[in-house]
Amino acid sequence: MTANISLPPVAEQASPSHGHGERRWQDFFTFNTDHKVIGIQYMVMSFFFYLVGGLLAEGIRTELATPDPDLVDPALYNSMFTMHATIMIFLWIVPAGTGAFANYLIPLMIGARDMAFPKLNAVAFWMLPPAGIMLIGSFYFGTAQAGWTSYPPLSLTTAKVGEAIWIFSLLLGGTSSILGGINFMTTILKMRVPSMGMMQMPLFCWAMIATSALILIATPILAGALILLSFDLLAGTAFFNPTGGGHPVVYQHMFWFYSHPAVYIMVLPFFGIISEVIPIHSRKPIFGYGAIAYSSLAISFLGLIVWAHHMFTSGTPAWLRMFFMITTMIIAVPTGIKVFGWLATMWGGKISLNSPMLFAMGFLSTFVVGGISGVMLAAVPFDIHVHDTYFVVAHLHYVLFGGSVFGIFTGIYHWYPKAIGRMYSEFWGRVHFVMTFVGFNVTFLPMHILGLQGMPRRIAMYAPEFQTLNQVCTWGSYLLAVSTVPFLINALWCWFKGEKAPDNPWNALTFEWMTSSPPEIENFEVLPVLTTGPYDYGVEEEEKLATVAG
Repeated sequence: MTANISLPPVAEQASPSHGHGERRWQDFFTFNTDHKVIGIQYMVMSFFFYLVGGLLAEGIRTELATPDPDLVDPALYNSMFTMHATIMIFLWIVPAGTGAFANYLIPLMIGARDMAFPKLNAVAFWMLPPAGIMLIGSFYFGTAQAGWTSYPPLSLTTAKVGEAIWIFSLLLGGTSSILGGINFMTTILKMRVPSMGMMQMPLFCWAMIATSALILIATPILAGALILLSFDLLAGTAFFNPTGGGHPVVYQHMFWFYSHPAVYIMVLPFFGIISEVIPIHSRKPIFGYGAIAYSSLAISFLGLIVWAHHMFTSGTPAWLRMFFMITTMIIAVPTGIKVFGWLATMWGGKISLNSPMLFAMGFLSTFVVGGISGVMLAAVPFDIHVHDTYFVVAHLHYVLFGGSVFGIFTGIYHWYPKAIGRMYSEFWGRVHFVMTFVGFNVTFLPMHILGLQGMPRRIAMYAPEFQTLNQVCTWGSYLLAVSTVPFLINALWCWFKGEKAPDNPWNALTFEWMTSSPPEIENFEVLPVLTTGPYDYGVEEEEKLATVAG
């Protein structure tokens, strides 16, 4: 089923060749401008930081197995959860989605030979390893202890060296995101093959347009907040320091103007991945292509006007609370449109319960739970009741682990044969899914109950009546950690010893499956021409083969 392109001898749109040539293993450790090399660099680097962040999470959960601080002291505990959240968000989820998958897939999906700005692409990647090294190295100097939100005045009075390192690391990461957003937007809008209109693009490209818009609008606001915070910390100014007349709530507004859209920066790319995977493994056209495409843009717009729902307890006026409560509830509508479209696509399809589809279904189930609790938190009275409790921790992880990490594994399993050129073990992929799904729910589902019972978040000591559920969460976290082992063995072993993958093992219709596995240096020998839609799985096999032959 390989019918949506024809391959005339087209010589235009030659790719920049900086760093290109015959592929060597050294390319993955150097300044290389091939978007596929950069995509793999992003994925390997971000997965390393996932392991680091996961190790910190296991330390946090081990400490919380008992009510007393018997593993680490409270100051180190504060550093651990600060670094855990920062690493998982800025060095794992964001680089994996907007870095790894977007870099690898966008030029292939639109028939381009590379990104619009290859050198800028490489610069964006090489900003992240120093940022990560600085964060990890800050443990030597006294790590930041104010949480990933870094609210003043706390962030101005504890671990000042570590806080400064934290700020500079995030500024590097934010600059990298901005450069990536410019590249993705330009590439999608300007470098599609002439035969591909906007409404013929894969839905992943629509998701990345929405993500890039959020990055370009919101990230500079975070950068401004961090720069002003660094002035308060290092130069003695008082932008946010209340002792000098500053206003710490202004920092919260600037921080959340970025950091709530950051949730969609983390999730939207995986909405696009799910939109690619479900039609292929259900053998049905996507239900409501236009609705799913435009709902990404709606999420991007609405995501910019919901930030203050994080601040319902900060003295926000009642009328402003109502505005942000309403907009937060409204943003559930375009998200619900996507969920409905995915379920309708699966309904009556010939579903293959392989690893990518299992993780896609795990994504759906866990993200919907996070979405329901998100609508609950949008209601001001309920949010005030559970603010800064473990209910919020549970919601956050169902959205970000359920909505992002399950999405990452969905994409890895789906495009692994294309990127590596070898098939993975389906058995170990299923084992990985079962362990991850069970471990995740055992870890985070009880946190809803803990939050409703009043257990505060960000603490190393808690009341003894919370111990039983905390022990359940801790044992679940151990299973979740162990679930990574079969994945690593599967991915690394099959990289070298796996069965060689055909060019199109899933019989898919988008452009990336129409080149070799792995793709050649400049993607296509000749530029492809679109002849059918990206999700036309209802077309008879014979018609598609005839189109290719013609």
